[in-house]
Amino acid sequence: MTEVALKTLRIWLTGLLLFVLTSSISAQTYNGYTLYFPQNGVKAYLIDMNGSIYHTWTFPSSARTCYSTYLLPGGNLLRTVAKSGNSFNGGPISGEVQKVNWNGTVLWDYIYSTTTYCSHHDIHPMPNGNVLLISYELKTAAEVVAAGCAQSLVMWPDKIVEIQPSGTNGGTVVWEWHAWDHLVQNHDATKPNFGIPADHPELLNLNYNTTKDWMHVNGIDYNADLDQIVFSSHALNEIYVIDHSTTTAEAAGHTGGNSGKGGDFLYRWGNPSAYGAIGSTIFNVVHDAHWIASDNPNFPDYIAAFNNKGGTGNKSCVDIISPPYNGFNYLLTPGSSYAPTTYNWRHTYSGNPTPDNGNSQQLPNGNMLVCIGMSGLIYEIDSNQNQVWTYSAGGILAQAFRYPIDYVTGIPADHNDQPQINLWPNPVSGILSLHIELPGTEDYKLTLTDISGRIVLQSVPVNTLDLSALKPGIYSLAISAPGMAAITKRISIIR
Repeated sequence: MTEVALKTLRIWLTGLLLFVLTSSISAQTYNGYTLYFPQNGVKAYLIDMNGSIYHTWTFPSSARTCYSTYLLPGGNLLRTVAKSGNSFNGGPISGEVQKVNWNGTVLWDYIYSTTTYCSHHDIHPMPNGNVLLISYELKTAAEVVAAGCAQSLVMWPDKIVEIQPSGTNGGTVVWEWHAWDHLVQNHDATKPNFGIPADHPELLNLNYNTTKDWMHVNGIDYNADLDQIVFSSHALNEIYVIDHSTTTAEAAGHTGGNSGKGGDFLYRWGNPSAYGAIGSTIFNVVHDAHWIASDNPNFPDYIAAFNNKGGTGNKSCVDIISPPYNGFNYLLTPGSSYAPTTYNWRHTYSGNPTPDNGNSQQLPNGNMLVCIGMSGLIYEIDSNQNQVWTYSAGGILAQAFRYPIDYVTGIPADHNDQPQINLWPNPVSGILSLHIELPGTEDYKLTLTDISGRIVLQSVPVNTLDLSALKPGIYSLAISAPGMAAITKRISIIR
């Protein structure tokens, strides 16, 4: 073989090796436990990467899950409860939020529901231990007309409140923001908020698609670095960013805070027509507005949202955008819409769209977890949008979240009466890591068999198994110990 041919072969083999390596890396899951919680259900589940239940919380029928549940450090859940007897009706109306420990004991049970306001949909746990709530507030027809609305109707505009918990059921509102303080309208020139909506993108046009449940805010997130809040509006097909560094008094006005703009919108995106601008409407029902972590390898400090019917053919998709940051503000050319003109990245779900609910989570390894809410489906894709993990929970979900191994296994909780088994990564191309705790014993045996049932590996308790010498395929790993039935986990080996 000539030197040129050898060089060509080496280049080809190097390229093939790089392809195999990158294919294996891209096919890796982000290892951890997935939290899901059926809407209006009485249970929340943590499942491992094999789909096995690691832990279950069970709630009384009087405290069914409304919409959101989050796992806090230390093993507590922060969850919304569908309180009975609310003056507001519809879905998902909450009116109550609970903090529940690993064993299901309620640590804090707070009611935010009266005849004039009621929490609903999403919540957000703050770094300082406080909780952000989304809430409707009642405006009478007389108040609506007085604000310059062209219609006489009762309205439920949204507000956001920050609650500082106290005791087992107390709480103090330490900060609040009201959409009603930031209106513009061109219907009644006698009102102080009269103006041309296109000249005031920082305000809500009161006469744009006006209904009782006008905004229907459904998702909320907090960025501690910016001290800002982002939230999504189902009805107006937009996401909004506001300044949380303000006082409550500043949040009611148009000056103050890090931005200098008080409680006015710093940024909005998804439906330029809502503020009289020219541009494409991207969202067709939007949920789950949130910032992506600044250390994410693909989308640092981007904003993501779940676009229920905005994809081609009304498909559900996840849209990710890069906001035009300008310090604590956002760039906007007067007379135009906020950048970008369209999404920077999109993942479209190939199955039937979910007309409601749904969320995504951008994972530290560049993968993404997606919840197709009305189908009860959760799946993970890699950076090439290849599906690397899937789980069908059934029923109706609002959200699902992946938590890393050490976040969960570090929980100082009383859960040693059940086997704790986690294997990662799975699929695996080489080293398989194991975390195995069996009740009452450290003496167990590992047996790996191929699809024909042939034993290919046996081992005493270890933290890792080297599977690099085995052929690609499906294998079964049995964990057995004296006095207990063997536990079997499926392992996929890839190359």
